[in-house]
Amino acid sequence: MGFPDASAIGGGPEPDSESALLLRTFLKPEDKFNLGYIIYFTLGVGFLLPWNSFITAVDYFSYLYPEASVHRVFAVVYMVVGLACLLVIVFYAHKSEAYMWINVGLGIFVVSLLVVPVMDAVYIKGRVRLYDGFYVTVGLLALAGIGDALVQGGLIGAAGELPERYMQAIVAGSGGSGVLVSMLRILTKAVFPQDADGLRKSAYLYFFTSIVFMVICIVLYNVAHKLPIMQYYEELKVEAVKEEKAKKVGTVKWYGFGIVLIYVVTLSIFPGYITEDVHSLVLKDWYMVLLITGYNVFDLVGKSLTAVYLLENAKVAISACVVRLLFFPLFIEFPVSLLTCLLGLTNGYLTSVLMIMAPKSVQIQHAETSGIVMVLFLVVGLASGSVIAWFWVI
Repeated sequence: MGFPDASAIGGGPEPDSESALLLRTFLKPEDKFNLGYIIYFTLGVGFLLPWNSFITAVDYFSYLYPEASVHRVFAVVYMVVGLACLLVIVFYAHKSEAYMWINVGLGIFVVSLLVVPVMDAVYIKGRVRLYDGFYVTVGLLALAGIGDALVQGGLIGAAGELPERYMQAIVAGSGGSGVLVSMLRILTKAVFPQDADGLRKSAYLYFFTSIVFMVICIVLYNVAHKLPIMQYYEELKVEAVKEEKAKKVGTVKWYGFGIVLIYVVTLSIFPGYITEDVHSLVLKDWYMVLLITGYNVFDLVGKSLTAVYLLENAKVAISACVVRLLFFPLFIEFPVSLLTCLLGLTNGYLTSVLMIMAPKSVQIQHAETSGIVMVLFLVVGLASGSVIAWFWVI
């Protein structure tokens, strides 16, 4: 359903374009029950769940393939494939295809998640050292990396054209994904024995939970663009583009630099150092699980704080990203549990600030592209941090 022309209201002469925009603003429909926000939050949870499922089930994959460096291979394959796909999107794809990308990407997620447990049930059956299964799993992870690039790039690009609360919803949702998987990890560790059968059941739970969530995301995404509030913003964007004057176009490179720096620091420390170099005589193997949960919870808190207070000074935000380099020496001297929570909090808040601000620094017709470029910077940061983690900076 479209919105009435400003000229048709009151039967008077056609108002100028600026008045038409003001009138459209006055006629803005409500986001009833915050449904649009909830959908974007849910989609934010969804696009990271496949990766979280693979990486949380790494204990089972390491049991199946003991000679393979599962964690490192998974990280490199996923990041490199995702980065390559994003480059193709940035340079060759058309923005009008975003709706298709996201649906295709969500479908790819379902396939990649479904084949893993089916292959295990039909062929692997918990047997060790069937490395053809490992190669198929890595291939499916690469496929999920393509899906991630399509969904994450498309969603953040689309949110860049909307009011900042929808970008905040996506970023907060990505934090919620980590919390959801951490809760599942605690549940499976408490319920299932930590032997081969228990690890297998845990992996099944991660993958089938993610499959159900992907189906929900497909339904919600195809409902979202039909909401009156989303149709309103689409029409408002068209009008704004027509009225955009020749003004200085902002740049996202400094926001991108901040994002890269955030994840270089974070991934250099978490999860590698946290999971392999930190131990507790009291909590034993629960210590790692609780540290990861603490990080994910505070990452979600940080990403949610921008809904309450958004730091709008780009220089301060980017400077704060640089200051986070102090985490390297601090992790040697200070309590790990406290610093892990602080690492998650600053990661979440600064990521949310920069992802929200970057698309607003450019003209509206470039907002979608700037959002995709920021995802590109994000993946570069993730990949760089993962590589640096190999050298154990701390």
